[in-house]
Amino acid sequence: MINSTTIPVKVLIVDDHEVVRVGLQTVLSRQGSIHVVGEAATVEDAIRESCDLKPDVVLMDVRLSGGSGVDACRAIRSSCPNTRVLFLTSYQDDEAVLAAVIGGAHGYLLKQVNVDALLRAIHAVAQGQSILDPAITQPLLTRMRSQREVASEPRATLSSQQQRVLALVAEGKTNKEIGSSLELSDKTVKNYIRFIFQKLKVTRRAQAAAFFIRDSHPEKQVGLHAPLMMEKIH
Repeated sequence: MINSTTIPVKVLIVDDHEVVRVGLQTVLSRQGSIHVVGEAATVEDAIRESCDLKPDVVLMDVRLSGGSGVDACRAIRSSCPNTRVLFLTSYQDDEAVLAAVIGGAHGYLLKQVNVDALLRAIHAVAQGQSILDPAITQPLLTRMRSQREVASEPRATLSSQQQRVLALVAEGKTNKEIGSSLELSDKTVKNYIRFIFQKLKVTRRAQAAAFFIRDSHPEKQVGLHAPLMMEKIH
């Protein structure tokens, strides 16, 4: 049971389905420990409302109208560093989880989570903890351990410049931003990234970023901004 005498956690609900937003609004508004400050359905609205309302936690889906929730998360974390993002989604995809964590999210839950677990997760994230749904923890960690073994040798063969490019990929930078930072053309950046992908035997930026994070910060495992706690949220 959450102590209702504490200062309520301000929550912004972001989902492109009205019925989901209404349902979450109804459930969360019944809790004295949570204050729903607003809602949004698109990436643009999520970013704007986060900056205007300054919620403690943004409860957001991965897929939104007008773009990706991960893009919204990255923008929110950049503009509102005191706001934390907790994804609540039906997408149990490893790439989505990695992209969310690399994008600065503090939690990732599946929508089949029960109400009590959701409430505990919201409060945990508001207090600075990180949450990963146990339904996706083991498959993700198993895959990451396997990929780390495959990638350990190729990583060592990357040149200094290639590793600099990989580091910027891990920070979520676009090709244009990487080119600007390293004074490289867009074409050169694309070539570097293509070569890096070949050496690491990956096909997506999130995979490459995960390898860099594990090798450079082994204590952080699956998170760039903070290690994810494998909390039981049944």
